[in-house]
Amino acid sequence: MSEEKKKNIKIEDGNTEAEEAKAEKAKAEEKASEEEVPEEAAGEEKAGDDKAEEKAAEDEKAAEAAESERYMRLMAEFQNYKKRAAKEKTDTLQYANEKIVSDLLPVIDNFERALATETEDIEGYAKGMQLIFEQFRKALENAGLEEIKAQDEVFDQNVHNAVLAENIEDKEDGVITKVLQKGYKLRDKVVRPSMVAVNKK
Repeated sequence: MSEEKKKNIKIEDGNTEAEEAKAEKAKAEEKASEEEVPEEAAGEEKAGDDKAEEKAAEDEKAAEAAESERYMRLMAEFQNYKKRAAKEKTDTLQYANEKIVSDLLPVIDNFERALATETEDIEGYAKGMQLIFEQFRKALENAGLEEIKAQDEVFDQNVHNAVLAENIEDKEDGVITKVLQKGYKLRDKVVRPSMVAVNKK
């Protein structure tokens, strides 16, 4: 091969190497720019994630504030309810007897009239007092008062209080022979047991 041809080959080889180096450099730059784009995108994505987290934190804080306000409102309502219930209970206890007192006022009026009346008609006066007594008893019965039956009844320790024992032949053992003081129930509750004498053989 001639010298000239060898030179041409060398030059061509040199050119090829330069071109390859240039191409590699271009590829590296392109690769670097491609890598930069994802970094920017990652930065944007990270910023987006930060904003989402911040919004979630704000929403959570707002929900907590709303729940706290709801709890405080419920507590205030409960306290008001307790105060109302306590007041109603106090009023009920204070004025529980209002109905019976209202029913007894006419009885008091009649007693006052009877006591203010001057009369020599003892029989008529006694009859008037009997009527007032019936009115008084009726008012108490309307309020739920009931007399406990005792005379000639079998002794019951739940409603009777035996204070005396008697021995009467024609009466059975354990039968009440005498009522010393009447007993009363208010509806189903014994307010005072009957004080009685019981037959014991």
